[in-house]
Order: sequence, then C-alpha cells, then structure tokens
Amino acid sequence: MSLSRRCPCGHGEPFADCCAPLHAGTRRAATAEQLMRSRFSAFAVGDVPYLLRTWHPSRRPAKLDLDPAQSWSRLDILEQTGGGPFDSDGTVRFQAHYRLHGRSGTLTEHSRFRRTDGSWFYVDGDHD
Repeated sequence: MSLSRRCPCGHGEPFADCCAPLHAGTRRAATAEQLMRSRFSAFAVGDVPYLLRTWHPSRRPAKLDLDPAQSWSRLDILEQTGGGPFDSDGTVRFQAHYRLHGRSGTLTEHSRFRRTDGSWFYVDGDHD
C-alpha cells in the first residue's frame, strides 16, 4: 500500500501518518481503539507480523494465514469501554466490511484488549 493513500482504519489520514508507524514499530497504540484500528489496517494491507506481534502472548496463535481473496474495505467502531491511556483493559465492538469472492460481507466482533508493560494487545473477541 502506498504510504500517501488514506489509511484503511477510517481516520482519513494518510497511511504514513496514521497506522504505518504502529506497523513499523516506531510508535505504539495509545488506546485499545487505536490498536483495533491499526489491526484492521494490518488485515487490509496483509501485515501478518504486526497482527501476531499485537496479539496477547497468552492467546497468540503460532501462525496466521490470511485469505488472499478477502479484501477489507471499511471499519466502523460501534462501542467501546475502557481502553484509555490509563486503563489496563478495554473492549471495542466493531463492524468490519469486506469482499470475498466477489461478495460483500461484514464481521461484527466484541474484542477484548489488555495493556501490558505500556503496550496494548488484542486478547480475543466474540462474533455477533
């Protein structure tokens, strides 16, 4: 993805100024929502190492295979609890829009996040 294009996370900023620094490890997410948005962007651009790195170690899979036929197009944050800069836990309920084999779809999930040693991690989530 071109760094000058709009970031897939939906904030409207160029990718280079939004999620790319998180993916590169030069900045870390300040909130659970910011981590959620950066992880959505990682799915959109196929950044598997970032997805694994931001998965809580207690729940991180050994590997992750993304379907190359699936493209992620939009993220809507529906609700959040906690997850602020001074919280240790938070949740984000979101709806992610995608296309797979020419068909549109949505994934709605209530995700749990935990901050450990100053970094936010995705723990797990329940699909609606």
